[in-house]
Amino acid sequence: MERRAFLNASAGLGLAVAGSGLLLGACTTTRDSASSPAEKTTRRREIDSGVQNTLDRLYSSVNGSRDLASRARGILVFPRTLSAGFFVGGEYGDGALRVGNTTRGYYRTISGSLGWQIGAQSKALIFMFMNQQALDKFLASDGWTAGVDATVAVAKVGANGALDTNTVQQPVVGFALTNAGLMAGLSLEGTKITKLDL
Repeated sequence: MERRAFLNASAGLGLAVAGSGLLLGACTTTRDSASSPAEKTTRRREIDSGVQNTLDRLYSSVNGSRDLASRARGILVFPRTLSAGFFVGGEYGDGALRVGNTTRGYYRTISGSLGWQIGAQSKALIFMFMNQQALDKFLASDGWTAGVDATVAVAKVGANGALDTNTVQQPVVGFALTNAGLMAGLSLEGTKITKLDL
């Protein structure tokens, strides 16, 4: 239901540049629709299942990603972020942070953009916190923004099909996956992440 409202808001506000602030403001105050303990349990299971499927897909499609993940202090996964808009765009999705093999919390990502765009698309976002300091800063934040609270190096694949070595040495490494594989030329700056009450 919230996703439908999000899409309608994106389309409706897309004609006015000023609408981007309203869109993001409305989305950042949205609470998760799961309110009863049973609904929250169901929602957590859905997210956890999506997280595992997304990681499996990453490991099978990007050489070196499993090894990188084994060295990460924490991995934040948004299995399905939906982007929509007409000139003014927005992106929305729920995910989970894993430390080791344990889920440490559930999160929502929201971002907006200006520029020529029409329609909707879905992608998975993965953030790997490669050192303890980067993970601790994320955990201590009351709302974390890529490019403000930390620089996120978007993963690149070299000519040999393996992850670029310069990218993987950064404190936070980001991946964006579509059904076709790893997205290139994407910026994750401005992506806002807040904790969900799940």
